[in-house]
Amino acid sequence: MVTILGTHTVIPKEETPKGLLWLSDNDQLWRWSHTPSIYVYKSKQNNNTVLVERMRDSLSEILVHYYPLAGRLNWTAGGRLELDCNANGALLLEAESKKSMAEYGDFTPNQPGIKELIPAVDYSRQMNELPLFLAQVTKFHGGDGGFAVGILWSHPLGDGLAAIRFINSWAKLTRGAKLDPSELPFLDRSALKSTEPLTSPRFDHREFKPLPLILGRTDNIEEQKKKTTFALLKLTSEHVQKLKKNAIVTENGNGNGNGNGPHNQSQRPYSRFEVISAHIWRCACKARNLEENQPTVVKFNVDIRNRMNPPLPQNYFGNALGPTVTPTCYLKEITSQPISYAAQKIREAVKKVSNHEFVKSQMDYVAGFENRWDLIRTPYLEKGEYRADVPFFGNPNIILGSWMSMPFYEADFGLGKPFYFGPAGVCPYDRAVIALMPDEDGDNGYAVVVYMHFQVEHMKDFIKYFWEDI
Repeated sequence: MVTILGTHTVIPKEETPKGLLWLSDNDQLWRWSHTPSIYVYKSKQNNNTVLVERMRDSLSEILVHYYPLAGRLNWTAGGRLELDCNANGALLLEAESKKSMAEYGDFTPNQPGIKELIPAVDYSRQMNELPLFLAQVTKFHGGDGGFAVGILWSHPLGDGLAAIRFINSWAKLTRGAKLDPSELPFLDRSALKSTEPLTSPRFDHREFKPLPLILGRTDNIEEQKKKTTFALLKLTSEHVQKLKKNAIVTENGNGNGNGNGPHNQSQRPYSRFEVISAHIWRCACKARNLEENQPTVVKFNVDIRNRMNPPLPQNYFGNALGPTVTPTCYLKEITSQPISYAAQKIREAVKKVSNHEFVKSQMDYVAGFENRWDLIRTPYLEKGEYRADVPFFGNPNIILGSWMSMPFYEADFGLGKPFYFGPAGVCPYDRAVIALMPDEDGDNGYAVVVYMHFQVEHMKDFIKYFWEDI
């Protein structure tokens, strides 16, 4: 239903530095395939070709500053990823759909046809032949018009915040504005180098070790094989306030669950991320209906730019994420205690990565995996090949991602702000991504959206508890 009208390889407008760019150990943790996302615009602009020409020119201009994105990845003999800054370019596609915007539904990953709005990549080709950044501009059919901008981003080049800042800067140039010096990327990744000689880790880094299995199991292969499904769950500000009220912090760090009674006013109230994450964890534990003494954890990443000493520049271009995991809890603790109990465990996981020494120790721990990167990289199972030795984040555990602090809606290419942004791919494991999106009901501007992937057999119960427990 989508026709590709033009394919453009876009190289930097000016000469850029050549040669190999060192990728940090933090960059090594991510799968080398691309992360898909989509922006949708309601603009009635009719001339697709003019828009793509402007976007092509501005992409060529922004790649002068973000020249690593015009390079290619390679494997070293030791199994590390390295970046060849060869200016081979990014890829920009011009496309037209025979369907109207309305026919794509809510643009969530489970909607038919969403994949056709994202550039296609032939992963049978050699890695060093594949562009690291691809974008597809698709014009919708019909009088209502509108455009989709589908993005593919190579995660080893940068985390979500790095990607969003690049796209926002590209959009700013497309609409004719100039970049401020503070918007230019900081490309030096040496701040995330481990100590030399390598120092033994000073902490027990459970975040890199196997997570709890279902009681009675010796591996996670059976869980890996189970199908997952997708749900989008939208929380209004009223929903979030109810969750926060139920998680009021008391003197011992927990709440009484009803929002009443004494509490320590000097202790910071639980954040949106803490209470929503706790809510997801509790609902997942209830829906899975496992044994009461089943161990369970939540794993997620924390932006460490402001947690280093000295802090990393805010425009640091690379992966600056510190993995962390909650203390191991028993299922009965999570389901029978008030939401504040789980929220406190989420807070403890965040606090660990707020320690500069912990982050440095984490870097040394990862560096010690030299030549064994496949044991800690984010798993990407293909062709039905399941392995017990790769990380697994699903049942009885949850992996979370937070996009709430990312300025997605500043990506104005001259079409106005996007009315929708979201992931365009489906994670194979139980996972939740928490994000903000414009609230059409005018509820303080934005709603909190949970993109939830969960095992098919448990999703119905999860959704039931998700709404009942607010």
